[in-house]
Amino acid sequence: MAYFAKLGKGSKVERVEKLSNDIAVNEQTGVDFLNNLYKTNDIWKQTSYNTKGGIHYQSDGETPSEDQSKSFRKNYAGIGFKYDKTKDAFIEPQPFTSWILNETTCQWEAPVAEPDDGQKYEWNEANKNWQLI
Repeated sequence: MAYFAKLGKGSKVERVEKLSNDIAVNEQTGVDFLNNLYKTNDIWKQTSYNTKGGIHYQSDGETPSEDQSKSFRKNYAGIGFKYDKTKDAFIEPQPFTSWILNETTCQWEAPVAEPDDGQKYEWNEANKNWQLI
């Protein structure tokens, strides 16, 4: 399957459509199909369903694929994400004002690493730290 994100004002993703690979043999044929289907001239960008942080994963979502050529646009697009033309990447909305965009993965990172002790934490923006749940 091939996935396409419709971009609206400010390059924000308004919807994501799934097309058969028989229809979307490449990005342009997918864009043309969607615009013909909806009788529009919208901006669509193909997005990789199994890509996160610039890495393409196998269907289990945990094992990186051997063929990383399938990885593109850094992250699978979701509604509300923004497409950054310069980075050619989909970037989710910033979860907290203190979080910083990793320019390599195009994902937001907390200014303090989450503890890796097997316990569950949530970010406390007021204190700018991780709190045990």
